[in-house]
Amino acid sequence: MAMQFGSKVFARASLVLCLGFVNPNAWAAYPDSSLTMAIAFAPGGASDISGRLLAIALGKQMGQQIVVENRPGGGGAIAANYVKNAKPANGYTLLFTSSVYVVTPSLVKPSPYDPLKDFIPVCEVGAAPNVIVVRADSKIQTVGDLIKLAKSNPNLISFGSPGTGTTPHLAGEVIKSREGIGMTHIPYKGAGPAMIDLMGGRTQILVGSLASVMAEIQSGQVRAIVQTGTQRWPELSNVPTTTEAGIKDAVSVTFQAMFVAAGTPPEIVTKLSHECTTVLKQPEMIEKMKKVGLEVTAYDSEGLRARVVRELPLWKEVIEKAGIKEQQ
Repeated sequence: MAMQFGSKVFARASLVLCLGFVNPNAWAAYPDSSLTMAIAFAPGGASDISGRLLAIALGKQMGQQIVVENRPGGGGAIAANYVKNAKPANGYTLLFTSSVYVVTPSLVKPSPYDPLKDFIPVCEVGAAPNVIVVRADSKIQTVGDLIKLAKSNPNLISFGSPGTGTTPHLAGEVIKSREGIGMTHIPYKGAGPAMIDLMGGRTQILVGSLASVMAEIQSGQVRAIVQTGTQRWPELSNVPTTTEAGIKDAVSVTFQAMFVAAGTPPEIVTKLSHECTTVLKQPEMIEKMKKVGLEVTAYDSEGLRARVVRELPLWKEVIEKAGIKEQQ
């Protein structure tokens, strides 16, 4: 009888413990230790800059340090799969990436991840136009000069981008397609390495998100010749848009956003999304992001999901129409 009673007590205790793991109240203390943010690009680019700004502010907001790890390569797939495979899916491993998130699944075959099933959107940080920049001493003064040179010699111009499948890469490919010019794409593992090669003369132009090249533009190291937004960026009021330059249907922006792996408890996603958007709406954060060339959007989980659903078919169409192939 004593043994039977002991067994019942043990069974009930075990049941209580098990229920505790699925009880929403069990997540009230989240986070109770440091978190990891995997950034999909090398140091120095837009994702790295904005991701680190968010990691510092969000960490303070949540009372825990957010450790940043750069995991570049594979069109964002290396960082994505690192987060996807991190176990358990408990909100302690974050993915910070760019618009490449909605491009890579249509560009890389077989697709390295399912953007709608393998991850849960947390928040969109912001968005910015892409910009074509040249060295300050370049003879290319305008996008018209670039087009003329590229038409005269298809092998003359090579353009760097933060990587295959990034929206800056696709922005360059769209311009090539619209103008019927030849330019050789050189993919990098982030805008930082791409900028180094531009400054070293190994490429003639760089297509990057505004946030990734703003510092060099402001310092005078590079000169912007065209931007891909619907209207001119206030700090680049002297730089025409692609539409103004006569290039039709070449508008594009790059967004920066955060995701967690599928299976993360809804309570964690909700808390992360709330804390993220709260931080992003602070005037100080808006100003910091603006200074590096990023307009804060502060979309919550559902707002980011809507962006992903909307852009997946758009970029798939661009890739197919332009005949863009994956580059290793």
